[in-house]
Amino acid sequence: MSLMTNANGPQQLFGLPIRFQFILQAVLLVAAALFCLAGPVGSVVAQNDAAGEFGDVDDPFDAPADPPADAGAEAPAAPAGGAPAAGGGGAESPPDSDSLLSWVLKSLGYGYTIIFLVLSVTLVSLFVMNMLAARRDTLCPQELVEGFEEKLNAKQFQEAYDMARTDESVLGQVLSAGLAKISRGYNKALEGMQEVGEEESMKLEHRLSYMALIGNLSPMIGLFGTVQGMIASFRVIATSPNTPKPSELAEGISTALFTTLVGLAVAIPAIAAYNILRNRVARLLLEVGVQSENLMSRFEDIQPGGGPQ
Repeated sequence: MSLMTNANGPQQLFGLPIRFQFILQAVLLVAAALFCLAGPVGSVVAQNDAAGEFGDVDDPFDAPADPPADAGAEAPAAPAGGAPAAGGGGAESPPDSDSLLSWVLKSLGYGYTIIFLVLSVTLVSLFVMNMLAARRDTLCPQELVEGFEEKLNAKQFQEAYDMARTDESVLGQVLSAGLAKISRGYNKALEGMQEVGEEESMKLEHRLSYMALIGNLSPMIGLFGTVQGMIASFRVIATSPNTPKPSELAEGISTALFTTLVGLAVAIPAIAAYNILRNRVARLLLEVGVQSENLMSRFEDIQPGGGPQ
């Protein structure tokens, strides 16, 4: 094999161009790998064929065994049904592998499956409810701000109060509470608005807290399943008279791992959704407070016992 060295680049094989060098090297590597694999595989196949045609081949270096006492004795009959005899070297067929879903359900069991299913459905329901409650139209609708301001500018205070009272948004409840106490003075009106705002904020936070509860409870249930599964595996080791089968140990370990996995799969979205929705609710409630104070700021000069003019 001749190598040609290029002063300005890598070596070339057989004078071939550089672009064919990597192709040739790849072909040689594949051929070498096939040759190395063909040797052991071919020898094993040849030995199996020879053993099938001529029986077991004795080692020529072993001492000849004594002849059997009764050469005419018949060989023991093979067991019925074509089952391989003991020591015959017949390999058992591997068991059918279950699907991933059936494996997960089998590892979790009915108890953990029902618990995590209930937590998941509850989490989705709470998420949808809180998403609907955390909208701008539900907390601080812009139409109410514009309509309420128009009524105040037109000196239609009763109509403004009716508009705010019939509105189901948080801003409407806050404004109606402020106008209801405006006759006692501006400070009393602010106190009424703050009380209603805190009450509505507590309701929203109360619904959001259930999502945080699911996020904190799911990993604990998964940890309980982890401990239970490991105890089951160690019980198999402790109570088995012989070496336990790996499949028997895998049942408890599967329960331990899958309960932890499903618990985290439920907890991570729950905690993430809770924090996102809580920040959104806090921002919208702050906007409600700012808008309500701006709309009621025209009544700052009202003293107790007076009313809007």
